[in-house]
Order: sequence, then structure tokens, then C-alpha cells
Amino acid sequence: MKTISIIGLPVACTDYAGAVSWILDRAKSADRAYAVEAANTHVAALARHDEDFGKTMSRFDLVVPDGMPLVWSVNLHLTDSEKLSDRVYGPTLMLETFKTAKSADGYRHFLLGGKTSTLEKLRNRFAGEFPDSVVADAYSPPFGEWPDDEFERICERIRASGANLIWVGLGCPKQEQWIARHKDRLPPGVYFGIGAAFAFHAGEVSQAPAFLQKRGLEWAYRLAAEPRRLIKRYLTHNSLFIFYSLLDHAKAKH
Repeated sequence: MKTISIIGLPVACTDYAGAVSWILDRAKSADRAYAVEAANTHVAALARHDEDFGKTMSRFDLVVPDGMPLVWSVNLHLTDSEKLSDRVYGPTLMLETFKTAKSADGYRHFLLGGKTSTLEKLRNRFAGEFPDSVVADAYSPPFGEWPDDEFERICERIRASGANLIWVGLGCPKQEQWIARHKDRLPPGVYFGIGAAFAFHAGEVSQAPAFLQKRGLEWAYRLAAEPRRLIKRYLTHNSLFIFYSLLDHAKAKH
């Protein structure tokens, strides 16, 4: 799949259909763990600004443009016929994958992260909305520091479930770091760093209206909803994304 380097992050030039096809192809015959990330400006800026997180993201096999600023940046490098018309929004990618990955075709899902109550809401919703898909298991790991044997416990549950689509909702950057650090030891399958999708789909956090998402203003909606938690993240990393984009543009001109 064609990728474009956006401030150093290789972002795939794809839409939902292309991403889902890539994911299901690898999940069906997985002989190793594959890592997928729906990246926004926060992820891109952190990968450029923080060397350790940059190494983490280098272990991901597919990075799709979750944020509209990444779509706009990618489109600057594409011809009119190649340009992306929309982003590949992580929560929607999850729904599109569930809709397409039918259990009769050998696909099984695993939900890792979030509260037990959140996971129960997700299982109930997906069972009703996607009756042809199967959530083979769901696990809420301990809050805070994990015990030494937690990794093996999680792997055993994934193996026992037969899941090949594993959704990891531990929050950024913890989920990305966990996937990357253990990638060579994880059971075969496709692993997703899925961020706030669990809370969105469980109905615990509201999503921005579609017209704000299309204009790249989802961050403003979420900032208004959770200012104390998100203000530092958005102000810092949105500013860094703009700074590195301008810096790379200036270097390219010379």
C-alpha cells in the first residue's frame, strides 16, 4: 500500500475499504502479529518529537490517516485522481471491520482494555448490530501497574479465544507502546491501537458532529468536553504538528 511520509510518519494512502481489505487479508492467514494505528496529529507529532515513541511507531505495519490534517497533508503529495476524500477514523474503522469480518469466514474479535462495564456494553452493542461477527473474549486489565505475569495472562486468553482481530484500548501512548514492545511475542493476528473508540461505542463519551469532523475540528469539540484532561495534549501536539510540517516544507523547497 502506498504511503506518504508526514513529518516522518508513513501514512497510508487509503480509504475504509482499502484498510479493511488489508486488515482482513492479514488476519485470515496471520503467522505473526501485525500492528495497525489510526493516527491523528497527536500521534504524528509525538512520533516526531519523542524518539522513543518514534521507535514505537516504526514497528507498526499500517498507519491510516485518522485526522483530517493528515489527510490534507497526504493530499498535497497526490495527483487529483489519487487524493483522499475522507479520513480513516479509528472508531469508524472498527465498525467497518466488524461489519465485514464475519465469523463464518474465520474472523474472531478480542477486546482488550477499558472497564468491565464498558466491555459489557460493547459486547451487547456489537452482538445486536453485527450478528454475523463474534467477540470471542474481552478482558479488562488491572488499573495502574500490571503484575509481572499479566502479559502471559493476556496472551493465553487471546490464544484460547482464537481471536485474530485484537482491539487494544489502553489509551495513547500506552496501547501503542504495549503492542510495539511485545509484537514479536504476541499471538498471531492484527492488533489495533484504538484509543477512545471503546468509550465512544459504549456510549460513555459523545463524538463530535460529522460537520466538525469533516472540517478537522473534532479536537475543539473534545477539548470543550474535557478541557482539563485534553488542553495540554491538543495545544502542545497540534502546535508541534504545524511546526514540523512547516519545517519539512521549508527544507523540501531548498
